[in-house]
Order: sequence, then structure tokens, then C-alpha cells
Amino acid sequence: MPTTDTLVIRNPADGAELARIPVTAASEVAWHTADALEVHRSGVWSSAPPRARAAALLRLADLMQRDAETLARLDSEDAGKPITECRENDVPGAIESIRWFAEALDKQYGRVSTTSSDVLAFTEREPFGVVAAILPWNYPLAMACWKLGPALAVGNALILKPADATPRSTLHLAALAEEAGIPPGVLRVLPGTGAETGAALAADPIVEAISFTGSTTTGRKILTAAAATNLKRVSLELGGKSPQVLMADALAFGDHLIDGLIEAAFLTAGQNCTAGSRILVHESIHDEIVDRLSRAAAELTVGDPSDAATQIGPVIDAVAADRILGAIDTAVADGARIATGGVEVPVVQGGRYIAPTVLTELPANAEVLRTEIFGPVVTVQRFGTRDEAIALANAVDYGLAASVWTKDIDDALAVARGIRAGLVSVGTYSEGDMTVPFGGWRQSGFGGAEKSLQAFAQWSREKAIWVQSA
Repeated sequence: MPTTDTLVIRNPADGAELARIPVTAASEVAWHTADALEVHRSGVWSSAPPRARAAALLRLADLMQRDAETLARLDSEDAGKPITECRENDVPGAIESIRWFAEALDKQYGRVSTTSSDVLAFTEREPFGVVAAILPWNYPLAMACWKLGPALAVGNALILKPADATPRSTLHLAALAEEAGIPPGVLRVLPGTGAETGAALAADPIVEAISFTGSTTTGRKILTAAAATNLKRVSLELGGKSPQVLMADALAFGDHLIDGLIEAAFLTAGQNCTAGSRILVHESIHDEIVDRLSRAAAELTVGDPSDAATQIGPVIDAVAADRILGAIDTAVADGARIATGGVEVPVVQGGRYIAPTVLTELPANAEVLRTEIFGPVVTVQRFGTRDEAIALANAVDYGLAASVWTKDIDDALAVARGIRAGLVSVGTYSEGDMTVPFGGWRQSGFGGAEKSLQAFAQWSREKAIWVQSA
């Protein structure tokens, strides 16, 4: 029976209601997975020629381009993201990922093993069947497409569970997929809560692979559910506490350095898993960096996300705002100094806006140095030697991303190799383009790559075939 529960979708900018969307109950999840299995076994998509699947995905990308403004508006309204960020970054990146995986699909090959002359041994990859992805709220469309591209390209039937607060762009994406000619039932979107809909997907024995982007706490629950049921393949991209390491010569990068620090720290109001929230600075340039960074942060435009001039929008909701402000208060109580920010900003009634915040002079045991704040807050710490910089960079439980700012190749390689993280950029803040794998270490997750050719391996399994001559 259809559920009577609904998700009330609100605009973080002002708290206004945007939509009411039915929750997918656990019993409905079971029906959808069983139906998806029938669709997969029919071969309507899984047995289609790879180039036919690629052509359908390219049509989807074209339709997304046609509706780019609608998709940008939906993400901006649901997540409170600045509309300019959605228009210029998120939506173009989502479209690019669909095109990239579609075009890369027929570039995949199996392997032939070296055996005796009377044997042919080779490998091929096949789709799992029914797979699922549970999405975060901070990049609703982009994360949907990072997962959709390779999962559908290899022939799976995919179920997307959008975040509770941000389902509308993913629902629109599903409608575009049907318009593009992707057969009904191959892609389905199940809005709902993590506690009911997401948990049901994680425990469903028909789902053979699941990808999750979100908190470490929820990632552990998904692992537990998979272990207790069918041992489905699990891929987790979890939290982060990413360091930005500024060696003694970092000022040689000029304005590019400050621009990079600002982008890393405050993109999406700091609600970003790779946010460069820990700035580690050589003692010789510490004071100048704090001064320049603080002035640049104070000049950022905090405003209504629907305004094209806005650089920093609201945080997602009141719970997040109270958590972030509480973390700042705790840091100050621990001895931190607020170089700029640290306060709530009145912008639009009903929304929660926090000024970009820079904290300095923190004691080594300050909680804010270890805990992911997920807001527009960065800390600045001093170091004296290369080894000390590496030790500070690794002094957290996470290992998602990092940046190293130096023009010295010896320092660049030593620090990049010394940091325990899945992605390290040098001379910039970047997650790389679609050709670069993306995934975390330690409590930032595991299980594969969200981008690059490696993503195909995340959504398919290898089979070895041994042919013995008579």
C-alpha cells in the first residue's frame, strides 16, 4: 500500500515550503527491488548493445543541457546553494559526467590470461543486476550523475535514494531519463528518509551493490546491514577534515593562493566533504596568511542564494546552524581567537546564514581541529618543519582530500606522499576532472572510485572463463 507519510521540502533560504513528496516505505522498497530485478532479467537494458546504452545516456545529457536552468534552480532551492554555483559548477559537471561515462563505455576490454596452448582463459565484466545509490544533500544532481553514469552504462538497473531534503532535481533527472529512451524501470528514484527508505535498500537482499555518500555514522549502518544480509558490495564516500598545507614559499602563488584557500574553505558554505577546513601554515608566513585570508573571507557576499551575486548562502537547516555556531563557541572556550566571522548574519527571515569564519591560536587538543564542522569555518595552525606539517595533516581520523601549496618539487612530493588521503592536489585546490579517481581512505570511506575508468569496476564484477579444447 502507498505510504501516507510525506517529506516536506523547504527552502533553506527562508524556510518556505517548496513541495510535499511521498515517502517510499520499506514495503514499497521491496516491491521496487523485485520489479527492478525483473526488468534487469528481461535484458531490455542489460542485454542492449553497449553503444545503444551509450546513445541513450548521451540523449539524457542533451536533455539535461536543455533543462539546465531548471535543474540549477531545483538544487539551489532545495539545498540553499548559490544559484551561480549551481549554474556554473554543479549542473555542467553533472552533464559532463553522463557524457564522459557514455563515451568511455565501449573503451572497456577484458583480459586474456597466459595459459597452455589447449586452453583459452579470459575475463569479462558483467553488471550486478539491481544496484542502489544513496545520495547526499549538498550536491544532489552532481552526485546522482557520478553514480548513474557508470552504473547504467554497464547495464545495471539503478535505484537512487535522494537525500531527504533535496529530492527534486533527482526526480526531474528520472523523468528526463525516460524521455531519453532509457526503458521504464531501469532507473527509478525512491524519495524517503534515511532511517526507512535508505535502511531498507541497504538491507535488501536483491540489491547487490550499493554506493553511499554521506556521514561516517550512516556509512557504518550500511556496512552492518550489508554484512547481515547478502554481503552486497558497498562503496562509501564519507566525511572529511581536509588539510591545506602552505609551505614557506606558498606566497609565491600570489592571489591564486588566497582564491584557492577561500574556494576550498567556503564553497557551498563549507558544506562540502572535501572542504579545506584545516589550513596548516609555515610559521614564517603565518601572520600574513591569517591577515589576507581573513580580509578575503570578510569580503565574501553572504546573501539570498537566488541572487546571482551571492557567494555564500544559508546552511541547510536550523540544526546545522546551531551545531556550527556551537562548534565556534566551543573553540573560543578552548582558547581559539576569531580572526573574522563567528556570527550569524541576518539575510532573509527564516533562513540561517553564518559569516565565513577563520579561527586561529587553537590549542592542539581543540575539538574543532578533529571534528567535521560542515559549515563555513576554517582553522589555521602553525608548523615549522616538513615532518611537522605531515604529522598535523594526518592528525585526524579522516583521509579524503588535501592540498599542498609549494613550488619546491621535493617538498611537494614528500608532503603529498606523506599525507594519508585518497586525493592530494598540489599548487591548487581541486578534486580533478572526470579522468581522475575520487575516493577516501580511513574513516572517509572506501570501495572504489566515483570518477575515471575505475568507476566501471565499482558497478560491475569480473568473471573468468576457462575454455579447454577437446
